[in-house]
Amino acid sequence: LFKRFSDIDVFDLELDTQNVDEFVKAVKLLEPTFGGINLEDIKAPECFEIEKRLKAEMSIPVFHDDQHGTAIISAAGLINAIEIVGKKRDKVKFVISGAGAAAFSCAGHYLNFGIKRENICMLDSLGVLYEGRTRGINKYKEKFMVKTGDRTLEDALKGADIFVGLSIGNILTQEMIRSMAEYPIIFALANPDPEIKYEDAVTSRKDVLVATGRSDFPNQVNNVLGFPFIFRGALDVSAKTINTEMKIAASQALADLAKQDVPDSISSLYGKDRLKFGPEYIIPKPFDHRVLTSVALAVAKAAMETGEAQKNINLDLYSDKLEARLGKSRELMREIINIASNDPKRIVFPEGESDVVIRASVHIVQQKIAKPILLGNLDDIRKEAKRLDADLKGVELIDPSTSKYHKKYAEKLFEKRQRKGITRRRAKVNIKRTNFFGSMMVQMGDADGILSGITQNYADSIRPALQIMDLEPGIKNVAGMYLMVFKNKIKILADVTVNIEPTAEMLAEIAILTADEARKFKLNPQVAMLSFSNFGSVKHPLASKVKEAVRIIKEKRPDIVVDGEMHGDVAVSTELLKKHYPFSILQTEANVLIFPDLTSGNIAYKLLSKLGDATAIGPILMGFSNPINLLQFAASTVEDIVNMTAITVLEAQAKEQK
Repeated sequence: LFKRFSDIDVFDLELDTQNVDEFVKAVKLLEPTFGGINLEDIKAPECFEIEKRLKAEMSIPVFHDDQHGTAIISAAGLINAIEIVGKKRDKVKFVISGAGAAAFSCAGHYLNFGIKRENICMLDSLGVLYEGRTRGINKYKEKFMVKTGDRTLEDALKGADIFVGLSIGNILTQEMIRSMAEYPIIFALANPDPEIKYEDAVTSRKDVLVATGRSDFPNQVNNVLGFPFIFRGALDVSAKTINTEMKIAASQALADLAKQDVPDSISSLYGKDRLKFGPEYIIPKPFDHRVLTSVALAVAKAAMETGEAQKNINLDLYSDKLEARLGKSRELMREIINIASNDPKRIVFPEGESDVVIRASVHIVQQKIAKPILLGNLDDIRKEAKRLDADLKGVELIDPSTSKYHKKYAEKLFEKRQRKGITRRRAKVNIKRTNFFGSMMVQMGDADGILSGITQNYADSIRPALQIMDLEPGIKNVAGMYLMVFKNKIKILADVTVNIEPTAEMLAEIAILTADEARKFKLNPQVAMLSFSNFGSVKHPLASKVKEAVRIIKEKRPDIVVDGEMHGDVAVSTELLKKHYPFSILQTEANVLIFPDLTSGNIAYKLLSKLGDATAIGPILMGFSNPINLLQFAASTVEDIVNMTAITVLEAQAKEQK
């Protein structure tokens, strides 16, 4: 879990002792080897003494997950649950079932968020911890003894606002829940069997909010949301310990993250159309990749602010490094987003009424990637935004049918297409269509780029642009490419979306466009022209076409490193190139792969994205004088749109610099 979620190298050590002194001595002697110690499965009260002594005697973080993990995660959920039901933290009455390590730590941690000690009633196996009780009491339980006449769980729950179960399964009944105050909160966290079955809890009354430790129900309180990311932040600033402020920061970061728009990829992973902050989503899901960047960053920041950090780091750069730990694709996109945010451009979205586009526009504004322009019926856009709780501040809305640009754009469309079958009347009708209007905005300089295609197929999306937008000087054809991001490398594949059977001249043009595009992504293009022939091994017109394309490229652009025709495996193998084809200009594996036709290119990129453990970023269109990119019909997520917006801004910046 440490490695999977936060890229921390970990191995387990089991100590064959029941003696506290022996345990402490053994762990302390290991200090030079480790950056931190995670204590696991140590019962109370020994765990309190062990952790206290190790923290005092060691200069690296020591963290008992069974205590603090549950406290940190449940606190995040409770902060949001209390807010949702509309109660005040200093007024709510708590009942905590359990008086072990987790219970004491949870109760203590809740106090950091405004919960009052006198409002907490704790129970052990003998009943309520009340003032005057002597049986089964120790110094840890004494801290939570309260003046009350309640003696049983049933007594304590009458009129209570919150139940937190850290004990054993099946001790809570529907009748007990019905005796609680209005809008009760139930955290039944015993594993594997909660204090009450989820189904029984949610059917006990209509106003109940329920969380468990189970992954098969909403609101899972799972320690994996805490310890990997807390240690990541602590280790990266060489913290001497994990202090209270760092724990508070972790809880607050999780609570805040639950209120943010959830990536579609996370919702679909859990079988939901959309996860949204509310009674059934009060805490992030463990597989939400954003937990790493939010929690680790918050913990590192708190460590530096409280003097626990032994080194200070740049938090902006640290956020980028955390993204990089999530994979090469996230590292690449983080770099592109950073470049885009330095000089955001006006990007127009013809499908402005789409819920996914509206949600994406909010992220785009928040990250300062671009200045989004949504096209469509203004009432419909605002109505959908309200349904999504999406704040459109910073987003420009335009209705093509009522826009002040309508007349000018219609006349320009008629001028461009009057000898290609379009009348002035048809131009006025077409320009009301958002794709035509958006393309004309970019052509006329009223926007810097356009991104569309989520609600219609590729051909219909690109057609208005082909009719309206100019191509780059000297370019005769548009082409499409994908960035294929593997674990440790990036490949560019073209043409995989536009040209069905390109000629040698078209292949040469595609390769030149792609090589220039590669440089925008800080790649030094090494271009392979692919074929079923290896440097003349097969005599066939299709192979000859590729060979001729190589000749044209070398003649037109001798600065481009290119070779072919060649097999795909040869193109991506330095060993094969050097061993069998030492004469090739390519002596290291190619990072730009040009396919001889659309059939092979389209099949290849889709297979790689599904079977080759590669992330496909695109499609990216090349050849237009202004940036236009398309989205995958009905399949693009909010994250896809945000990423493609950043790429479109990057291209607009490059055009401006050029």
